[in-house]
Amino acid sequence: MRKKKAIVEAALESEYERQPLGIMNTEQALELEDAEGLVFSHPDKEAGVTDHFVDQEQLRRLVQ
Repeated sequence: MRKKKAIVEAALESEYERQPLGIMNTEQALELEDAEGLVFSHPDKEAGVTDHFVDQEQLRRLVQ
């Protein structure tokens, strides 16, 4: 079972790079306005270390 307040890394992703934005809990991540290229580290992985990222809709499904 996933924690509803797991820590994730937010980033903006383009076809060339991923620019880190910050670390937050999943509740804060889901409150952000949806933006093109906005991705989050998978909540089951270690934020700031993993290369496994999901978009906001996938994150919402993972923590429900």
